Amino acid sequence: QVQLEESGGGLVQEGGSLRLYCKASGITSIYYNMGWFRQAPGKEREGVSYITADGGSTNYADSVKGRSTISRDDAKNTVYLEINSLKPQDTAIYYCAARGHGLRPSAWMYWGQGIQVTVSS
Repeated sequence: QVQLEESGGGLVQEGGSLRLYCKASGITSIYYNMGWFRQAPGKEREGVSYITADGGSTNYADSVKGRSTISRDDAKNTVYLEINSLKPQDTAIYYCAARGHGLRPSAWMYWGQGIQVTVSS
């Protein structure tokens, strides 16, 4: 059974930084692209970033480009998302996803339960 468990969320002040963690179990993440998505209240889920299985390529949504870094540690079956210069509009539930491609949520197979990130102004 595939499980993706997010952690690292919480309440952060505007301008601050946070690092999200996604621990995969039931799959060997080394074989899959891994991604981060988010869903703000009243909005559709949107892609934030993804990293290819070999870690050689990353992609970011324009909304976080330049202030976000996705990375992976396959020895730990974990993918990370760091976001700096946080803005109130970054407030959302953040989801980890595995086995997919691109930033469209429909293109991803496995999902975590999500974790809340709230940025206060």
